[in-house]
Amino acid sequence: MSTLIHEPEVVSPDCREESSEDEIRTRIWTVLSSLYPRGAMVERRSENRYPFPYLVRLTPVGPDGLASQGEPVVVVGKHLSERGLGFYHPKPIAHRRMIASLEVSGGSPVALLIDLTWCRFTRHGWYESGGKFLQAIAREALIRGDR
Repeated sequence: MSTLIHEPEVVSPDCREESSEDEIRTRIWTVLSSLYPRGAMVERRSENRYPFPYLVRLTPVGPDGLASQGEPVVVVGKHLSERGLGFYHPKPIAHRRMIASLEVSGGSPVALLIDLTWCRFTRHGWYESGGKFLQAIAREALIRGDR
């Protein structure tokens, strides 16, 4: 009786790297396709939203929209549109009206008065909030510390 001995298959490092890259690519597309499913998506907003994964400084203001009222907080942007901003933050925000300072490369920050209109708790323990821009804030007002 003869015994067949199978030699182990020799896999080149390049082949393993390619299969690893394929597996990574497959998993990333699993995530992306769950976030951006194909087909007609009903968009209830009339303006385009743009991904905005940048830090944003929010400074609370009083009901008059003029006087600073509390310590600023830094949040992580999600989406930006001509009318508003969506963002993530780790703690509840007690104020409704705030000045959102958006950094511009090589320039002064753009400051806008925002009315926070919604908030929801995420399953990862953070909050997602958003609001509508009410007015532009003059750069000189930011330097002086008022509106």
